[in-house]
Amino acid sequence: MGLMDKVKAQADKLAQQAQDTAREGKARLDQAQANKHADVLLRNLGALLYAERTNRSTPDTEAQVTRLVGEISAHEAAFGINLAPQAAGWRPPPGSSGAPGDSGGPGDSGGSANVPPQAPPNG
Repeated sequence: MGLMDKVKAQADKLAQQAQDTAREGKARLDQAQANKHADVLLRNLGALLYAERTNRSTPDTEAQVTRLVGEISAHEAAFGINLAPQAAGWRPPPGSSGAPGDSGGPGDSGGSANVPPQAPPNG
């Protein structure tokens, strides 16, 4: 094998590693964005239910709750995650953050993004 063949083989190997790293980075970014979207959906659902329980709901609160529950169900199905509360005494697997959808596997970015507070619906 000549020098140029060795250089080309090394360049091909490095190019493949770069592509693999880029794919892994994109997967982590996609998961972080999915977690952030889930946080927003759950936060909005909680705000609507809080408004309802404190007699500050609006006439369309029930429709908004129904819509959000549908969006959350679709989000769970699309990303293969479970956003339901965990049972009492539940502990996240070692190496995971315990965030919804965090499998704790190698290369898992884990965690959820902080979502800024939003005002509850007017009512």
